[in-house]
Amino acid sequence: MDSGSIAWVLTAAVLVWIMTPGLGLFYAGLGDRRNLLHTVGLSVLLIGLATVVWVLVGYTLAFGGKGDFIGNFHFWGFNHVSLTSSSRGLTIPDGAFALFQGMFPIITVAIITGSFVGRMKLKAVLIFMTLWLIFIYAPLAHMVWDNGFLAKLGAIDFAGGTVVHISSGVTGLVLALLLGPRKDQGPHKISPLYVLIGGFLLWVGWFGFNAGSALATNNQAIVALINSWLASSAAVLTWGLVSYLMQKKILVDGLVTGALSGLVAITPAAGFVQPWAALIIGLLAGVLGYYSVTTIKNLFGYDDTLDAFGIHGIGGTVGAILTGIFADKGLAGVSGGIEGHWALVGDQLIAVLVTIALVVIGTLILAGVTRLIAGPLRVSDDDERSGYDKIMHLLIIED
Repeated sequence: MDSGSIAWVLTAAVLVWIMTPGLGLFYAGLGDRRNLLHTVGLSVLLIGLATVVWVLVGYTLAFGGKGDFIGNFHFWGFNHVSLTSSSRGLTIPDGAFALFQGMFPIITVAIITGSFVGRMKLKAVLIFMTLWLIFIYAPLAHMVWDNGFLAKLGAIDFAGGTVVHISSGVTGLVLALLLGPRKDQGPHKISPLYVLIGGFLLWVGWFGFNAGSALATNNQAIVALINSWLASSAAVLTWGLVSYLMQKKILVDGLVTGALSGLVAITPAAGFVQPWAALIIGLLAGVLGYYSVTTIKNLFGYDDTLDAFGIHGIGGTVGAILTGIFADKGLAGVSGGIEGHWALVGDQLIAVLVTIALVVIGTLILAGVTRLIAGPLRVSDDDERSGYDKIMHLLIIED
């Protein structure tokens, strides 16, 4: 065991954890003020839910056994998870690995809420998310990160392009379509401080998200952090440029969202590409992110409230494909299209399609099961108009 690697992975785990409260603040600042406190509170509540599910069954289903599609129950309740040695050939003990990986399902389910916050009953949210973590997240993590079906296929995903971003974004879109649009989609005031504080917590936490996925203090951790820095910074510039060209103004909340677009796109590639490629990915992500939450969203008319699908679903998909194009053999262990191995792009496309199919079909089934258990998924019209802050938290935000 290496003490430096242990220290870094533990630190990275804390950085990933802080992303979820940060996301709650970011979403709250962008969303309807009638659900401001509820939006933050929901993210905190999901920390508790996802943690308990992960410890009881999530980790063992994701990283136990050698099946192609899902693990076994060997590590149920963190049993047999060593705190002193690694069963995975790492320089950190299994306990540190399980802890770090446990932060990812938390932020993943929190991302999903951005598509429907204020429209879905709390009881339905908690039931659905529990089922989702077990039947969608855990199998995906196993297939990608535990030498399951997608890994054996040849697809690569450094820190969660498919497992986290495509899965959460597509799930959010399906739920938004099932629930139907908001009753009131008129303009509303953002809360800039919430957006900025939450966005900056996400940004700094993402460095642990990506660089921590090296699972050691090594060269790959360095390149992953450099690439995350470069891609997010480049995306800020192109988002701002497109915003100015299209609207003749540059909003601060847009710039922060641009940074997050770059971080989403670089996530699957962070430790697998050279810095020059990260710059290209970031530049493209800023443009794509802007059009995803404006033109594409308006063209198809779906009500993705806080753009979980636009930023994470679309951004994760493009990032996964670009990983196949720019992968560097010295970093990824396999060459990408730029180095002449275009088959990797095909593998990445298959991984994206499998992820989308699993998520769409699984979400529809789990939403149906949730409806059987909890009744209608959507809040009543009166409760939606009142807002969750008033009906649950006894708080009324005055303009």
